[in-house]
Amino acid sequence: MEGKIFGYARVSTTDQNPDRQIQALKEAGVEERYIFVDKSSGRDFNRNEYLILIRALREGDILIIPSIDRLGRNYREIIDQWKEITKIIKAHIKVLDMPLLDTTLGSKDLTGEFITDLVLQLLSYVAETERLNIRQRQAEGIRLAKEGGKRLGRPQTPLPPRFDEVYESWKREEITAKTAMERLDLKRTTFYRLVKIKESD
Repeated sequence: MEGKIFGYARVSTTDQNPDRQIQALKEAGVEERYIFVDKSSGRDFNRNEYLILIRALREGDILIIPSIDRLGRNYREIIDQWKEITKIIKAHIKVLDMPLLDTTLGSKDLTGEFITDLVLQLLSYVAETERLNIRQRQAEGIRLAKEGGKRLGRPQTPLPPRFDEVYESWKREEITAKTAMERLDLKRTTFYRLVKIKESD
């Protein structure tokens, strides 16, 4: 029995449009019902659609992604996820814009595996470096703006009572995000907006 072909696309924010990635996946042979799309940062793999996808993958399945940075931007975690999918689940991965990253080609010899691993590590390193450079440039811009006396962003939103306490429990993974929202009586979007405010302080 042949495996299923899955596709994964990701954009960083809800304002961005994943249609181009979805179209590329369809052209690569992925049925729309097997395409998973996240509108989330690539800094880690705690993304709803990605987690559902990983649970759905079985041995012999193929996961197609438009480019390695759609999978993520943390190169250590990308490599861990690659091993999880190809070594533990024993599914295949195919990266559309990088033909060397295609485990369906059937190269089982040591040289083939070495080249794939080397290309993956180089590309993942570049993606991670670019992410860190962007953050550094943003931090530098914010520092210069503050030194110039500029007030950045929207007016500060006051955090609800007990937010710090619940936030710390959530960060230590003592409670789930859902539990944290219930304790603070917050909707999902509000909770994560306040988390961003908290983490930008």
